[in-house]
Amino acid sequence: MDSIITLLGAGLLQSFEPLNLAMIFLGCLAGLFIGAMPGLGSVNGVAILLPVTFLVPPTSAIIFLAALYYGAMYGGAVSSITLGIPGASTAVATVFDGRPMAQKGKADQALMAAAIASFIGGTISVILFTGFAPPLAAFALKFGPQEEFALMLLAFATFIGLGGDDIPKTIFSILIGLVMATVGFDIISGKPRLIFFDMVDFQRGIEFLVLAIGIYGIGEMIWTLEHTKGGIQMHKVEIGFKRIVDNLRQVKQYFGTATMGSFIGFFVGTLPAAGATPAALMSYGLAKTFSKDGDSFGKGNVAGVAAPEAANNAASTGSMLPMLTLGIPGSPTTAILLGGMIIWGLRPGPLLFAESPDFVWGLIGSMYVANFVTVVLNIALIPVFIRVLAMPFSVLAPIIFILCTVGVYATTDRMFDTWLMLFLGCMGYLMRKLNYPVAPAVLAIVLGPLTEQSLRQSLIGSQGDPMTFLERPISLTVILLAVALICYPIVNSFLKRRKTVKIAE
Repeated sequence: MDSIITLLGAGLLQSFEPLNLAMIFLGCLAGLFIGAMPGLGSVNGVAILLPVTFLVPPTSAIIFLAALYYGAMYGGAVSSITLGIPGASTAVATVFDGRPMAQKGKADQALMAAAIASFIGGTISVILFTGFAPPLAAFALKFGPQEEFALMLLAFATFIGLGGDDIPKTIFSILIGLVMATVGFDIISGKPRLIFFDMVDFQRGIEFLVLAIGIYGIGEMIWTLEHTKGGIQMHKVEIGFKRIVDNLRQVKQYFGTATMGSFIGFFVGTLPAAGATPAALMSYGLAKTFSKDGDSFGKGNVAGVAAPEAANNAASTGSMLPMLTLGIPGSPTTAILLGGMIIWGLRPGPLLFAESPDFVWGLIGSMYVANFVTVVLNIALIPVFIRVLAMPFSVLAPIIFILCTVGVYATTDRMFDTWLMLFLGCMGYLMRKLNYPVAPAVLAIVLGPLTEQSLRQSLIGSQGDPMTFLERPISLTVILLAVALICYPIVNSFLKRRKTVKIAE
């Protein structure tokens, strides 16, 4: 224990060196704005700025990119709350309650909750990273395709609670998302499937970003224009010192939820190829399922902002654990970081802690500092973000439309995806008109490919025997948890109806 504290102290001192401190500040600031831009996100941000880091020493370079990763995780919350457009898949769950809060004039409270929850998630995850890196990495290795499928099933089980009491409509929405996730080439045989109207462009599949920006950008814009008659302003927010203090006092309302999200996020983040998106979705679903006021989720509950934000920040730290200890990237962003480390002449894996302790502990120390810098920057810039909502929606709508169009085209470089985004936006609007929840469809297209891959790998390995999922202890435990989560809202709904009938009698 003493050696860990000594090494961590040396890492903190290293992160306070002028160059490294400047890298932390610049990385957090750049990540904040990159994450807020629809279509960019942490993956593109790290990829774009990776060549710049070759001008500085390797430790300063990885510190800069890790800080950028931290900043981008929060940046997605900014556009999710102020514009209703998730900057990346990790911020989709933040839209559910963040956007309704902004429409009620509580954008500052939502942004503050996102910042504080991100800080809680980052702090808990870095402490866990510092103390339990080797055993957690060894445990993560026990997750084969069966365990990954069980984890995805658990994530889908949390979706059941996202659609309210109308479970059939929720399941229908999930199935729509799963169908969209299978468009393209079969992952085993390589044969094309679900190529609608024999259009060649569908062979590349439907990108998550196209669906998310279409439904939450275009669909939300049409819905808001219809219900505000095009010219009514959003609720104005008066931001001041007293308001900030009041928002800080409300931390106790979501501290427990943020703590739960932090542990879920870190654990899911440590699993190779899982990443922050499933962590944020699972955290939101569990927060709603076990909340005393679950019906308020999706209508502007501050805990619905805190849960996914704590989880995705914790997962961003957790995903670095398998990268450093095993040489296996835990997310697409850490895959790019892994490539950068190899270019710098470092070998990620079990020997990295022994061969390059200055590098490893300098990075861990910088995580503590970056976490603090990010929360300070976020809170300081809240008045800037609030100014977006001061514009009439008749002015804001064209800006949202341009951001959606440019964000999709810049990411995929195909006009087909831009037209598809507009079509999906109209479809999302119609689903909302018919009271079908759109969130499960968006989430299903994220987890669909991961679920299919792990399912088919498991069945191929067991020669088609479905009992392979129940013969492994970890997989069986997770599947039983998933079944319990699916049954919980059904039983709860039945008990509520029974109680209502008794009262009526």
